[in-house]
Amino acid sequence: MFFNFFLRNTLAYSSIDLKFTDKQHHVHFFNTPFKIRNSDWDQSKERPKNIYAKTHKKLNAKLDRIKIAIAEYAREKEREKEKISKIAIEKIINKFASPSEIYYPEGTLLYYMQSYISSRVHLISQTTYKRYMVFFRLLERFEGNITKHIQLEEVNSSFVKNFLRFGEIEEYSKSTIYRTVDFVRTILNYVEKRGIRTFSYELEIPKKRNINQLLTLTEDELITIKRTPIPIHLKAAKDWLIISCYVGQRVSDFMNFQMEMMAVIDGIPCMSFKQQKTQKDILLPLHPIALEVMSENNQAFPLRLSNQKYNEQIKQVVQLAGIKNLVKVHKRNGHRGQDMVLQKWQAITSHIGRRSFASNFYGKIPTPLLMEATGHSTEQMFNRYVSLANTERTVALGTHLYKAYSDKYLNQQEFATKIVE
Repeated sequence: MFFNFFLRNTLAYSSIDLKFTDKQHHVHFFNTPFKIRNSDWDQSKERPKNIYAKTHKKLNAKLDRIKIAIAEYAREKEREKEKISKIAIEKIINKFASPSEIYYPEGTLLYYMQSYISSRVHLISQTTYKRYMVFFRLLERFEGNITKHIQLEEVNSSFVKNFLRFGEIEEYSKSTIYRTVDFVRTILNYVEKRGIRTFSYELEIPKKRNINQLLTLTEDELITIKRTPIPIHLKAAKDWLIISCYVGQRVSDFMNFQMEMMAVIDGIPCMSFKQQKTQKDILLPLHPIALEVMSENNQAFPLRLSNQKYNEQIKQVVQLAGIKNLVKVHKRNGHRGQDMVLQKWQAITSHIGRRSFASNFYGKIPTPLLMEATGHSTEQMFNRYVSLANTERTVALGTHLYKAYSDKYLNQQEFATKIVE
């Protein structure tokens, strides 16, 4: 079976029509109630160009559901050896074009996934809920690609193989695809606890060693930033950036710091607060640099900034500090992430404070104490925030190797000559 969605005409705003070719190679044409701007339509992929924009996301989901429903209807008619009814297909199109609530057939993967998310919605944070829904919508798009609902017994090694291929074609990052498979495994474990047998043991993904390319600011760079004169309108962003690199918290937490949260314990100023994402109670001793920044703000925290404004302004601050070395980062380009080389200031985001804190103090302060500050539950999760590519240590190692070799074999001038030769 083949489904081809296309625009009815070349006008600026056009209706979307459907060409359906069944297994007997009979071609059927149908009108749909959907319309879209010609400039927003991807002719090659036969869908909206940006399927992540709010309205287009809904439209694309409805087109997928129509494909699945028609395909399942056609398979049923084939089993019953009956002809396809054009009127029946038109009813399917109208049904799934309506804004009514969508129900997933019992016994399907999405049915159990929806059940799992609903059962935990009161236990998880809004951020976790959004992440679950990313996995859910991705599997919806996968079903649209294969034009069928995935039954629970079909979630096996073949499912993983086909899903990985889908992710590659659609240019999703391996991280997103692998995390989705992990979430599917969680769903299967949830189902098995209810006495339903699954093939969770077959959900294996390729073992891949992640090369840690975390972007951080070294302490030397932070000193440079702190000493750099900046326009007054960037002062709050600069101060928050420095504070963030010495408190190790998410922007949703440190941007809400207030003096009322402070407590002095055995002479040490601390912040007492609940992390928004994890709902963990944190008692955080403030680094002297953070206290110094506060003293420059009349013993108070800087002015609060919106996330968008903060992200925009810290790039300007780091650029003014002359931190322009090239870095390789995975950055969103349009609605897809890709590896690219940028000047460091261009790649700065609000999360750099948390990563810099973990990286700069890793090996200097016991890891359990750092985890107490960041709120990480496991060392494995904490290590995701530690940059393994610590250039300061690499340079230090190189200096020691250089000195050890030159002291034993050559003087520095002879050594440099040997390298040139």
